[in-house]
Amino acid sequence: MTRDKRRSGTALAGVVAAATTAIFASTLTPALAQAPFAGKTIDLIVSTGAGGGQDSAARVVARHWVNQIPGKPTMVVKNMPGAGHIRAANFLANQAPKDGTAIGAIVPAFLLAQVIETSKAIQFDAAKFQWIGASSANNSTVYVWSASPVQDMAGAMKQEVLMGATGAGSYTQIYPMILNAVVGTRFKVIAGYGAAGEVNLAMERGEVHGRAGNNFNSLRMENPEWLREGKVRFLAQVGLTRDPDYPNLPLLHEFGANEEDKRVLRLFSADIAVGRPFMAPAATPPAVVESLRRSFDATMADPVFLKEAKDARVEVGPVKGEDLQAIVAEIVATPPDVAARARKALAHDK
Repeated sequence: MTRDKRRSGTALAGVVAAATTAIFASTLTPALAQAPFAGKTIDLIVSTGAGGGQDSAARVVARHWVNQIPGKPTMVVKNMPGAGHIRAANFLANQAPKDGTAIGAIVPAFLLAQVIETSKAIQFDAAKFQWIGASSANNSTVYVWSASPVQDMAGAMKQEVLMGATGAGSYTQIYPMILNAVVGTRFKVIAGYGAAGEVNLAMERGEVHGRAGNNFNSLRMENPEWLREGKVRFLAQVGLTRDPDYPNLPLLHEFGANEEDKRVLRLFSADIAVGRPFMAPAATPPAVVESLRRSFDATMADPVFLKEAKDARVEVGPVKGEDLQAIVAEIVATPPDVAARARKALAHDK
């Protein structure tokens, strides 16, 4: 299915948007229908720096979501990058208010951290967050700049490839490291870049050969000319099924030599299904969670939002909060033997 087909429901979504909003309002409790967010400000905590794909998409959602939330509150985006998105997750779990006035838009790499790491830095249980919904779910990538001598993953197993990266625990580091440990590639991670945009510039300047952890939707939004002009060469895509626009590009787990290897690589692919999620602290009242979920669903069908998203090249393919809750619970419940193998693989590559 092409992107055009994926977006073919936009017109129908516009027709049903008003009805969806009306039904949503009619099913709320009387107290909730009386605009519990009126006069309030909701902080939207984004786990990346300003200007990247995650941040840009979250800001587009925020501008329209407030129009669907009872009481039409103000929503303020606050960037909180750091520690592979763990900093934002810890804040949401432990310091943020629990009344619906704090929401996270956190890159789901922190799910892997909870499963794999034993550090005291993990101060949250992702399964207990109240998952509101995702604006899209899209495969991630591993690629090199077109000037790189590496043509494919087999080439990356024969010669050193410099991969730019941001903080520890980010996809920019995790994917090259796990490929080195499980598949035998020779990626050398050059860490310390402040944001993904800096990695992109380093790649263009020739300081590094490539990067990992950039979703297709971010590429389409931020660097469409790279795709049009063939400036990047994809080595792998990360997800559980191949992107319909890239049916011949192998998935990360397909490089596993045996079923045990593939199980480990699938673990590092599972959180891609979480997409670009929004979540609230665990103790947020159920009625408030319901209000946020249904207003988010209504936003995803709002024709005004969909038009701005299209103009900004922000892809929309929503996932409901209830579905995210189940996906996250499954990831957090990863069998201990798979988690131990993954932990050992990452430790081996350091």
